[in-house]
Amino acid sequence: MNRREFLKTTSLIALFAGVMKDNVFARSNNMATQIKKLEYRSLGGLNVSAIGLGCLPMVGYYGGKYEKKDMIALIRHAYEQGVTFFDTAEVYGPYISETWVGEALKPVRDKVKIATKFGFGVEEGQPTALNSEPKHIRRAVEGSLKRLQTDHIDLLYQHRVDSKIPMEDVAGTVKELIQEGKVVHFGMSEASAKSIRKAHAICKVSAVQSEYSLIWREPETKIFPTLKELGIGLVPYCPLGRALLTGAITKDSRFEKTDRRATLPMFTPEALPHNMQIFKLVQKWARRKNITPAQFALVWMLSEQPWIVPIPGTTSIAHLDELLVASRIRLSTEELNEFEKDYSKIHLIGHRADPFTESQIDK
Repeated sequence: MNRREFLKTTSLIALFAGVMKDNVFARSNNMATQIKKLEYRSLGGLNVSAIGLGCLPMVGYYGGKYEKKDMIALIRHAYEQGVTFFDTAEVYGPYISETWVGEALKPVRDKVKIATKFGFGVEEGQPTALNSEPKHIRRAVEGSLKRLQTDHIDLLYQHRVDSKIPMEDVAGTVKELIQEGKVVHFGMSEASAKSIRKAHAICKVSAVQSEYSLIWREPETKIFPTLKELGIGLVPYCPLGRALLTGAITKDSRFEKTDRRATLPMFTPEALPHNMQIFKLVQKWARRKNITPAQFALVWMLSEQPWIVPIPGTTSIAHLDELLVASRIRLSTEELNEFEKDYSKIHLIGHRADPFTESQIDK
């Protein structure tokens, strides 16, 4: 190769490299041009995509170990597919989930809504102990803001109601944080109707997060009437029944000690064979609607109420894409009624939580 050919080749390589660099920069700084449109719903005035992304499984909640780069790619892919609502918490990791969410969403921070939580003694080195002391709330929020690389939290939940701290102090502290511009909306997680009303009287509650799915429907009688009356949205976590509604679990499934389901009564070797009947029902209806069981579990939920925004968690891009299809499908009133008749014949056994976890849920 002579000098002229060498220089020409080098220039082309440099040009190509520059184009690739520009494309990568454009992708990270202007992902909005690629996103797909999903339905938007209101959580007490907070407008978000009808399906959000729960970012707890990424830290190995159900076992496994995941690479930071892969989970950041997953979060960014979710945004590109139209997801604008991302759920995390300081205790997830601890800190890992918030850190990854912050890095992943920094290029599009003004186009998404981030929810995080306080309420466990993470800052004090006691991540399993409830702590909603006002000074702890402030320390937790400052840490979350730093890890999320933002100056505000769109939705700040009290992770669990702390009976030792008056709700007036908790809601009052969050109200001050809202006035300071560090928080936009107040939320509660696994709260009773009584606590929700008490908090709402001091600082508007926009959303309540609770476990809710076809394997755990207690919120319908426990808090739905209060949410509807006060105009509060519901954010169901584990909307796929911790995978029981997806087909990923069989009656013979067993779980490693690192898997959260290993401690849950509903997933014991004795309970699973009985509880598989709910999957069979979901599978039947999914075939009828020509969708997957996981999609049906979300379609049912989205069809129930317009103020419900589920946050399924996943570590797989393919699984995420499957779930987002549910945002475009609904059950008619007649179909919902027919499904309820089928559902009423099912009786599940085993509680959804272990005794310690249950002891920290507000009654």
